Amino acid sequence: MDLDGAVNAIRTFPGVTRKRTIREIVRFLPTDSFSTVAASEGEDAAAIEFGDDYILFAADGIMEALVKSDPFFAGYFSVLVNVNDIAAMGGKSLAMVDVMSIKDDEVCAQILKGLEAAVKKFNVPVVGGHTHPDCGYQAIDVSIIGSVPKTDIIRSDMAETGNDIVFAMDLDGHFPVSLPYAWETTFSKDDDYVQKQMALLPKIASEHLATAAKDMSNPGCIGTLGMLLEASGKGGYVDMNRIPVPEGADFMQWILAYQGYGFVVTCRPENSRRLISLFESVGVAAAVVGSIEDGSRLRLVSGEEERVLFDFSKDMITGCRPRCKR
Repeated sequence: MDLDGAVNAIRTFPGVTRKRTIREIVRFLPTDSFSTVAASEGEDAAAIEFGDDYILFAADGIMEALVKSDPFFAGYFSVLVNVNDIAAMGGKSLAMVDVMSIKDDEVCAQILKGLEAAVKKFNVPVVGGHTHPDCGYQAIDVSIIGSVPKTDIIRSDMAETGNDIVFAMDLDGHFPVSLPYAWETTFSKDDDYVQKQMALLPKIASEHLATAAKDMSNPGCIGTLGMLLEASGKGGYVDMNRIPVPEGADFMQWILAYQGYGFVVTCRPENSRRLISLFESVGVAAAVVGSIEDGSRLRLVSGEEERVLFDFSKDMITGCRPRCKR
């Protein structure tokens, strides 16, 4: 295992480095004075108090490069990424709105076909939005709402020292030619099967098995763990040899990849076996890959070797620090 190569690859990967601008944006949009906002920056979705539930609220824009290279998957992924954000919080997706900016009618048609396929796949409707029909560019952005009982919400900033770190990843997928760092796992699977996978996180939440979670997004599996540690104000380690990997996959490409279905979950050690068995019940590989530690360092371990990937006392991915009351 080339730990030095892994450290360099993760620290310089655009999926990691492009997150740094988040800190500057949230500085201008503080939420602390709004009593109904239970969670916001650093989370996959904001949580807004609403009776006995939280309304979960998220949005994602698809990168210009994907819109240009594969507009169908741009439309499809605009739904997938949002559904994953709601699931990561233990919630159920309810509805979406979209904003489409159109320059070319054929590209627009492909984006819409991708949206249509994803709405059917995940059974979440697009109920409105806005269209710019006369732009000099093309873009698709989607916002989603979901809900979760207040007693069940899973946050990014609640990892506890001594927790196991579980990586859960669907190994049955492929890298599309247009998406070399996106592991696509849902498009060719049966709709009911995919919906059962998405329903698993609310079940995990209802059983209170997880202390914290994030979906594995553009920073890859380890980069996503880094964001969780940053939000929780904790350190930890990953044993690189324990990470589930598809047979024949390039390891470096794999750890940097966006996962069509993949979650970083932390839990108390006595809950790990139950958590892993639930993921396995929907065809998802899961394993304890490390542990949450006091301090601020994320370490990569392989055999007797180790390297510090991030030290959050001086490094940053998003800059979103703990904000919840423990």
